[in-house]
Amino acid sequence: MMAKRILLEICVASVEDALAAESGGADRLELNCALALGGLTPSLGLYSEVRRAVSLPIIAMIRPRPGGFCYTSAEFNVMWRDADMLLAAGAKGLAFGILTHDGEIDSERNQSLRNLCDYRDAVFHRAFDWTRDPIASLNKLIELKFNRVMTSGQAATALEGVPLITELVRQSNGQIGILPAAGINPLNAGEILARTGCNQVHASSRLKREDASMPMNRNVRFHSKEPIAEDALESTDAELVAQLRSLLGS
Repeated sequence: MMAKRILLEICVASVEDALAAESGGADRLELNCALALGGLTPSLGLYSEVRRAVSLPIIAMIRPRPGGFCYTSAEFNVMWRDADMLLAAGAKGLAFGILTHDGEIDSERNQSLRNLCDYRDAVFHRAFDWTRDPIASLNKLIELKFNRVMTSGQAATALEGVPLITELVRQSNGQIGILPAAGINPLNAGEILARTGCNQVHASSRLKREDASMPMNRNVRFHSKEPIAEDALESTDAELVAQLRSLLGS
């Protein structure tokens, strides 16, 4: 058991996920669709049903497509429209991140969405892990008045990224929250927090399951290139969330 209670954010993609996260002891939800693609903007219908089902604060992902974070004007207009509607529906904040062609923080577009958030949370998501200069990027996000930045420390997992996450905590000097993410589980969360000094974590806590309605014909699939089985999916596991909650303090 850790000495202080750590805020636990769980990323979810369905009403069932949200209920499992809440029952396991999550403090906050990040709501997405298509978590297998890294998380995309949820529909208004999904947001509304999740909000109706749980009492936890919900941060809505604003990401219109997979495949990078540099967007066309049309894509940004969609992001702004989705952000406006999700905030109007009651979202406690937004997670978004827009980069320029050369891997820098797109100040103008991020500022536009940050202003839209107003008093609600503005979270720069893991687009941060693709920036060229993480310290300069952190300072830019502080200047733009983001509430927190989600990061794996520009590594494959948060555990591997501990050195940079620790440096980001030091450099931030309390001006922006640092939210470790990627591969966090009950086996490594304690070490990550002890070494970085962070006071919050982001985890998925998901297990695979199958949709029995799908025929077991591997020659038919929606995905033309990737070998993804159409009957395989993941969902939030309440027990995994509870294990993290116990580790992080009640």
